[in-house]
Amino acid sequence: MALKLSLKPGERFVVNGAVIVNGERRTTLVLQNKASLLREKDILQAEDVDTPVKHVYFPIMLMYMDPAGYNKYHEQFVLRMTEFMGVIEDPETKLLCVAISKEVMEGEFYKALMKCKKLFEYENARLSNVT
Repeated sequence: MALKLSLKPGERFVVNGAVIVNGERRTTLVLQNKASLLREKDILQAEDVDTPVKHVYFPIMLMYMDPAGYNKYHEQFVLRMTEFMGVIEDPETKLLCVAISKEVMEGEFYKALMKCKKLFEYENARLSNVT
């Protein structure tokens, strides 16, 4: 099944580790085969990893974009997810963490990343209550 990607002018995305920047006009690309693809909005830079959920998201993203480093990134993911699950009390969020871990175990890293975005909502709600 092909993936249709609509890009804004200047929008960046990564395909199999290659950073690609769209030109000056809106563009539509169609990927005909399976590839590791992330839009700029889904890419987290190492220097921006400053919250517990970002520490969970980042190694998943790296497993997706850099399969050669899977073992190293997987260890980081397990450590960070274990730490995160150890401090949360909300049952729904714990179930989401289990679902993310299942996707990682099955090699469905993109799905895990999209589920992980829901953890950002949970974290943002908790951090906004801290003064």
